[in-house]
This record gives sequence, structure tokens and C-alpha cells, in this order.
Amino acid sequence: MPVPSTLPRTDAQLFENYIGGKWCASSDGRTFEHRNPADLEAITGLWPQSPRADARKAIDAAARAFPRWSGLTVYERAAVLKKALAAMEQRREEIAGVITLENGKTLAESRTEVDAAIREMEFQIHQGLRALGTTMPSAAPQVFAYSTRRPLGVVSVISPWNFPFNVPGRKCTPALIAGNTVVFKPASLTPRTGQMFVRLFVDAGMPDGVINFITGGGSTVGEELTTNSTIRAISFTGSTGVGKQLQSKAGANLIRTQLELGGKNPMVVLEDADLERAAADAALAAFACAGQWCTSTSRLIVVDSIADEMVERLVSVAKAHVLGPGADARSTMGPVCGSDQLASILQYIDIGRAEGAIVAAGGSRMSSDGLGAGCFIAPTIFTGVTPVMRIAREEIFGPVLSIIRVKDFDEAIDVANGVEFGLASSIYTNDFSRALTFLERTDVGLTHVNMLTAYKEPQLTFGGVKASGFGIPEAGESGIEFFTEHKVAYLRYGRPRA
Repeated sequence: MPVPSTLPRTDAQLFENYIGGKWCASSDGRTFEHRNPADLEAITGLWPQSPRADARKAIDAAARAFPRWSGLTVYERAAVLKKALAAMEQRREEIAGVITLENGKTLAESRTEVDAAIREMEFQIHQGLRALGTTMPSAAPQVFAYSTRRPLGVVSVISPWNFPFNVPGRKCTPALIAGNTVVFKPASLTPRTGQMFVRLFVDAGMPDGVINFITGGGSTVGEELTTNSTIRAISFTGSTGVGKQLQSKAGANLIRTQLELGGKNPMVVLEDADLERAAADAALAAFACAGQWCTSTSRLIVVDSIADEMVERLVSVAKAHVLGPGADARSTMGPVCGSDQLASILQYIDIGRAEGAIVAAGGSRMSSDGLGAGCFIAPTIFTGVTPVMRIAREEIFGPVLSIIRVKDFDEAIDVANGVEFGLASSIYTNDFSRALTFLERTDVGLTHVNMLTAYKEPQLTFGGVKASGFGIPEAGESGIEFFTEHKVAYLRYGRPRA
């Protein structure tokens, strides 16, 4: 967690909130430190530890801006968003550098995130130009029937630290193009990335109060953005536990919620699969971004006959990783995002050992070669894992892959579905019948055949089932649907028939 402070430090830059078109400090002067996860001794900035009163100011500013912004045509709103999109493309390297500084990803991974945000934003802008109404034939004569979508009002966006640039884009763009005004709270582990996102809109000429940016704690800012009766919708990405609390509190004011939560994503590998490809994809999905994707592969479910070969291939890939700061071009994997995340992952590795699982690779914090001040964990592979173990059931959110052996296809599906989560899955096989059967039976919101569990495209929706999500999913056609309400109209244009 960020380290709170009441006095600004002279050796760290002091950043500000953006409320009602003005950059401003927290009203009580409190701040928190952000530290580079690749070097915890390096303070990257001081941020407002805003009280609830500041969150209320941001909500009030958004409410005042709503009539003007929603009164513009969708083409006028799109013009502002397109300017922000163009700036995003121009500032790609700068944005990627900040993501790496705060989150720890390699620069290549950070660039990929920016590119994904560009695609998501581009799709949602154009979706807004074509998806705000329909006409339908009426059963009555001389009646014109149609529906429109109109914005909800003030909405809150609470984004995560693992994809601190792409996720705000996927949430804020449909909200804004539809005519809503936004109060955006970034994760406290990645505030500067969130601020850079907002600056794109400010520089593009976004009217004051349309987008507001505020940093602070979940129990203060987050609580106000969840319970304030002016808020009409909340789009949240984070842990399942926090999502359940948010849902309970938002319900008191009938605030619409969109929750993208945890995952324990399985990759199933059958005996007829291309094992070279399956192993390469499993390693990529398990260890890219230090395993901190909500759609990472965390369980590899393999039939017995090929399990030994898969383990051998994966261990080889894991041991070949070069750990180091994400800004170093030699690094193939950066640190995990902060000291709390480091402690949590190491605790799960200890739990796996205590449960009887075998560490086939990794399993420890890396402190040699100048990595001791950072949050580096070696890519870890557990074998001998059974479905009842905690490491096979609970979200670890780090570079830890559990390999589970099964006897056949049916057992593989049972094991894959046997957790509380339901975000993403994949199967590797060349058997068309079993591939289609898997797609039918896998209990997730996002699934694949011979592809990464993490793969997605912006024109299709994104969201989980069971404990992995709630409400209308993000992206695709439902991106704007969540941030709008229906109005249906019937217009008689002639006299009724005699």
C-alpha cells in the first residue's frame, strides 16, 4: 500500500487532482508516496490522499458539467475524443515509460498496453456514432415507433493497477461518447498513469468538469464514489472481495454496477495438441506482465500422457527468463507491482509448498544482481498440484503456474470448472469435436481454442461469470449500453382508421 505522509518531501514531485477543470491538491494537504516496484528506495512522486469531501467536489463538478456535455451532438463529443486519441498515439513512448515506472512491466509490455488502449478507444468512439437508437415497425397503423439511448449522468470509474492505462480507456471512452460525465479514481499503485490518461482529454479541450481525476484511498474516495446518490453508474475492476462490498453499498441507491473481478484461468492441454505451441503460450500467459493479468493462465490442466513433456518445456522457458527493471531492454520480466503484492505472492508460494506441491522452477524472491531493492519473483511452476489445494483454487495474481494432471478430457473440464471464478479459459487440441464441446461446457465469459487465455479484441464484449464479474460486460457493443438508459417513443402521425 502507498505510504501516507502529511508533509510534502522536497525530493519528490508533488502531483495534483483534476476537479472541475482545475489541478488542485487535497483539501487537507495529506499525500502518499508512490515507489518504483523495481527499486523501492526510489520515490516516483507524492499524490493527494484525498478525503471524501474532495470526492464530493469532483462529483458536484461532474454534475454541473453534465447538461452542457450531454447537450452536445455525439459528433461534437467525438471530435474531442478523437483529439485525445491522436495525442495518445503521438505520446505512446512517454505513456509506456510511465506505465513501466509505476507498474514494473517491461517497456515492450507497456507499449502493447498503450496500443490496446488505442484500439479500444477507437472502436468505442465509432460505436458511439452508430449505436444510440433503433426504429421498429409498430403493430398500430400510422404510428412511428423508435427507441433512443440517453446518458445516465455522473458515473464513477475505478480502475486497477495491472492495466492502468488500457482499462480506463475501455471504461471512460464509452461513458464520455454517450454523454456522461466522469469521476475517475486510479489505483494508488499507478496514479501517474491515470493522470497521463486524463491529461490527454484536458489537452484535447474537454470542457471543465466532464472528466475529473482524484487519488486517495478506497475507504474515503472509493467509498464516496460508490455511495453518493448523484452517481448513476460505477465501472470497477479489482478483486472479487472488494467488488462484492461495492455491489452491496451501491445497491442502497440503485446505482448501476459493472464489475470486472478476479480469475483462476485454466488452460487445458490434450494429448493431440501441438505441445511446442501450447507450452510457449502457457508460459507467455502465465509470466507476461509478471503474471498480473486478470486473464493470466494460472492453472495448466494436462492429460497424464503428455504431462512430463509439458513440464519439461515449461521449466526450460521459466528458467530462461531474464528478470530486471522493465526499462532495461535486456529484461524479459519485470517486478511485481509493489511490496504488498510481493508479500502476498510469496505467501502463496509457501502455502503451495506446505500443501505438498513441488516447486519445479522458481519459488523465491530474486535479490542477486542488484534486484534486492525491487519486487522480483522468479517465474514459478508447481507440479504435483491437486484441484483441492489453495494454490489451485485461489487467485494468486503473480508469476505462479500450477500444473494439474488429469486422466482424460472429461476430468479436465470438471477440474477447469471446479473453482468459484469464471473469467477466461482455453483448450489446446486438434480434435474439432472436443474443441467445440469444451467451448460449450467451459463456465467462463471468455474462452479460446489454441489461443492464450488472455486474448481479446475490442469489438467483442469482455467480462466474467460466477465470482469473476457482475453486470453488463465491458467493451464491444455493451460498452456504451452500460452507460446509457433506454427511452422508447410512439408517435401517431395520422387519424386512427375508421
